[in-house]
Amino acid sequence: MKALVLCGGRGTRLRPLTYSMPKHLVPVAGRPVLHLVIENILAAGIEEIGVVVSPENVYAIQDSLKEFEPRRRFTFIMQEEPKGLAHAVQVSSDFIGKESFLLYLGDNLIGERISPYVEEFDRDGLDGLILLKRVKDPSAFGVAVLGEGGEVLSLVEKPKEFVSDAAIVGVYLFSPAVVEAAFSIKPSFRGELEITDAIGEMVRKGKRVRGRVISSWWVDTGKKDDILGANRIVLDETLGEGEEILGDVKESKIIGRVRIEEGAYVLKSVVRGPAFIGRNAVVVNSFVGPYTSLGARCVVKNSALEYSVVMEEAQILDIERLDESLIGRRSKVMRGDGVSKAYKLTVGDDSEVQVM
Repeated sequence: MKALVLCGGRGTRLRPLTYSMPKHLVPVAGRPVLHLVIENILAAGIEEIGVVVSPENVYAIQDSLKEFEPRRRFTFIMQEEPKGLAHAVQVSSDFIGKESFLLYLGDNLIGERISPYVEEFDRDGLDGLILLKRVKDPSAFGVAVLGEGGEVLSLVEKPKEFVSDAAIVGVYLFSPAVVEAAFSIKPSFRGELEITDAIGEMVRKGKRVRGRVISSWWVDTGKKDDILGANRIVLDETLGEGEEILGDVKESKIIGRVRIEEGAYVLKSVVRGPAFIGRNAVVVNSFVGPYTSLGARCVVKNSALEYSVVMEEAQILDIERLDESLIGRRSKVMRGDGVSKAYKLTVGDDSEVQVM
């Protein structure tokens, strides 16, 4: 079996962050989302991995995945325009060939291993197995209508009336039959080739497609709040019982589950877990609160922050309180001179600023 990881989207919901980096590389708990996806695939024993990229992000994705080399090699497949998931299957048809494959959205995370689903797919000779999650508001998702045995009867995109609460997670297993289906469908009203339409075509042709509802969490990391939520969940699940201090800590309190990477320096500060401090980061006279991740070479001085993701080489200086924030690479957040209550801002396209 092969795997196909989709990284072709433009990440418009995370702008302005994604003007300068792919959304799939935004970190949670110190790791890019895409790397967590790859690790789940490798844990299922799948080693031949294709990555669908766009002209805008191909070099950044390739460079990031060098972390897995030389143990793993990737095939990079260009999707010139984001024309839908089924279009991504079309452009990957040479890579897929006549083999079954796992289709995994590169910005989606789930709280369990995919190995059991891969085994079920192979064991039962299925043509499709799609992962689902029960949701409170099905009208915001594509949903699957299932039969008594879990077979997929139909798929409905954002139903206005209740038909099912089983939302489609971005993880699928397919036989090569989906490639033929992807080439047989027409664009939706959005102008895209939808994977739901391809699956529906498979069902109409009598192919065996099954749905499985996951019991753990699922996060589509397409928005700021989703990134922060994923960071919270992954910190909770990956940090050990106590602190793991590989850096240099002086005159400070480390409370709870905290990982401080090699080369990091913490002085006269309080770090309360769950929290992650990356390599060569510097924290001085500050409070780093729960569910915060600091990237490599960050600097935090005379500040307090919690429930935030601060990306590599960013600086937080003399800030009384920073909460629920996503700070991009090499950004600087600092207090200005003087006692004026006026704010001086440089705000790019699609930004959001909340002044409390």
